Amino acid sequence: MMRRLSALLVVSLLAAAPALAQPVAGPAKAKATTPEIPFESVPNFFKLPAGVYMGEGVGVATNSKGHVFVYSRSGETRLFEFDQNGAFVKEFGVNSYGFSFAHAVRVDKDDNVWAVDEGTNVIQKFSPDGKLLMVLGKRPDPLEQLPLMPGGGQYSGANKPYSFHRETDIGWDAQGNIFVTDGYGDSRVVKYDRTGRFIKSVGTRGNGPLQFSTPHAMAVDAKGIVYVADRGNNRIVVLDNDLNQKAVYDTVGAPWAVCITNTPHQYLFSSNSFPTGNNFDQAPMTGEVYKMELDGTVLGRFGKAGHAFKEFSSIHQMDCRTPDELYVAEITAWRVQKIRLRPTTSTAASGR
Repeated sequence: MMRRLSALLVVSLLAAAPALAQPVAGPAKAKATTPEIPFESVPNFFKLPAGVYMGEGVGVATNSKGHVFVYSRSGETRLFEFDQNGAFVKEFGVNSYGFSFAHAVRVDKDDNVWAVDEGTNVIQKFSPDGKLLMVLGKRPDPLEQLPLMPGGGQYSGANKPYSFHRETDIGWDAQGNIFVTDGYGDSRVVKYDRTGRFIKSVGTRGNGPLQFSTPHAMAVDAKGIVYVADRGNNRIVVLDNDLNQKAVYDTVGAPWAVCITNTPHQYLFSSNSFPTGNNFDQAPMTGEVYKMELDGTVLGRFGKAGHAFKEFSSIHQMDCRTPDELYVAEITAWRVQKIRLRPTTSTAASGR
């Protein structure tokens, strides 16, 4: 518990630094012009063991069997696996040195499970049966954190090949190359080969070409194109496989989470989850999710902000293996919802 509290203190102080403050997001430009998609939420889907409770809903992902992986911040950062019916299967990485302050979980094409932990600056790759296969990054020595107290945590821009500064997400192309958004202390995207060998990184802090302000999530399509949720700049930045900038989509608000379907015709989903004022406790929240073509065309939206059933409270990560079934992890509602979309015949609107 003390390790968890220490990690929370350090990360909270880092996040409070003025240099990392996020701009205030307004309503998404596409909201007024896109049709609503009917949807339903499956009640009481996840069944946790007795005495185990869901903490902050930080990460969610599925594998090829339909099993669901939930990465949660509670007394300790924990990574749970559930089967396709929501029954608890097992827990990954119990008491792992690489777990401190969860941020994202993803599953690759071979059903390996990757846990992205911003508190330790470490990414762990687990086999489907829970064996640790690879570690990217290095957990900082506690003594190295002393200069950051209290509340320093300024943007570093260190851009080191094999270490991260509060990394946020991970993805892969068809060749197995690894892409990482890094993240809070750096503002870059990093590319590694399938063995973890550094290839390239791009990005600095700012709002120009190849600049980011908290690249908070990412997704990679079947062609190896990278879609970066540039949350602080209220846009999605599209990079080619060599990390050259291709396009910017700036009509769907502040993208906290993005995902791409694993289907022949792929769709991009993006959640607009930022508060519309300066006070997180009192400001009205945005909460809708946008369904898009990969070229940025917005097809529709669903959901609204709130804590009730079928409402969304700060979606932190989404999984959308198919375009009609999603899982959304909500950081301020301490839950994960299973969402089913119903067909709509409404016309699309351009999202460029």
